[in-house]
Amino acid sequence: MRCLVVLLAVLALSQGSGVTRVPLHKGKSLRKALKEHGLLEDFLKKHPYAISRKYSNLEKVASEPLANYLDCQYFGRISIGTPPQEFTMVFDTGSSDLWVPSVYCKSTACQSHHRFDPAKSSTFQNLNEPLSIQYGTGSMQGFLGLDTVTVSSIVDPQQTVGLSTQEPGSVFTYSEFDGILGLAYPSLASPYSVPVFDNMMQNHLVAQDLFSVYLSRNGQGSMLTLGAIDPTYYTGALHWVPVTVEEYWQFTVDSVTVNGVVVACDGGCQAILDTGTSMLVGPNSDILNIQSAIGATQDQYGMFDINCGNLGSMPSVVFEIHGRKYPLPPSAYTSQDMGFCSSGFQGEGDSQLWILGDVFIREYYSVFDRVNNRLGLAKAI
Repeated sequence: MRCLVVLLAVLALSQGSGVTRVPLHKGKSLRKALKEHGLLEDFLKKHPYAISRKYSNLEKVASEPLANYLDCQYFGRISIGTPPQEFTMVFDTGSSDLWVPSVYCKSTACQSHHRFDPAKSSTFQNLNEPLSIQYGTGSMQGFLGLDTVTVSSIVDPQQTVGLSTQEPGSVFTYSEFDGILGLAYPSLASPYSVPVFDNMMQNHLVAQDLFSVYLSRNGQGSMLTLGAIDPTYYTGALHWVPVTVEEYWQFTVDSVTVNGVVVACDGGCQAILDTGTSMLVGPNSDILNIQSAIGATQDQYGMFDINCGNLGSMPSVVFEIHGRKYPLPPSAYTSQDMGFCSSGFQGEGDSQLWILGDVFIREYYSVFDRVNNRLGLAKAI
């Protein structure tokens, strides 16, 4: 899944007290890397596409299927410790923990990535608490510590950091990112772990207790803004949507229509706005209705292909949220790569939870407001 992985430029501009503008940079996806190494077909057989596992949190054990990170394309750096040690991260509004590989991890994936060395940081404190994040075919095992985390110009002291001692499989060997930084609510975090943005709020490091995301359609000029809303990235007014459950960034969708006819989410459904997911995901039956309405056909791996020549005549898919319509044109829900077109909609079993990922966020500038527990949406430029 295409993930929001943020390039936190060393020279990122701070505009006003506690407002940090962070440029986002696009890189190579894990799917492309696996394909280049001839490993993609084998991976797809062994790692079923299972979004909903990410959203089950039984006994406070976070769950992240490996396939969810296949299409991560936005990569960036943060630093941890004193003096700083740099890492490339996925920034994910669908999870709440921060973790990176440690020097104690001997897994193949860790060997090919930056690893944090607590002994080289004068500000590190070991919390002596275990961390375990379940994946589709194994688990990331590690422990929690405290250290200084620097995100662009923000220096975040006494931040909970997960350090892996074991990572599953060899798939992460080919990823461009080292770890994951969660931006969801603290109720989703592992025991004893405080999410990064919560720590920033508690230390008054942001001007407002909110952040906003602009994802450029062409991959250039994308921006994460911590502590502010930037009106230069959208047209018209922001429209606010209440958060219904303070775990993920969850809200109510009223319906999904094509050509004025309800094709999915009849009577309303719950959805999540998730920068850590590239696709737009829903229950199989609803998604099949949408795929049929747009003329997509399924391939052997469960992905849906589209005839690139039909883009000009395909319909918009309209999400009605909090009484307002948010249309997605074919250019938004279709991805093109090397002359092939595929649908940005993905079915996920019988899960009734919809996931609005980058397919939606690219069309609609998104504000994540922790003060008022609401999401702001406006048409992106």
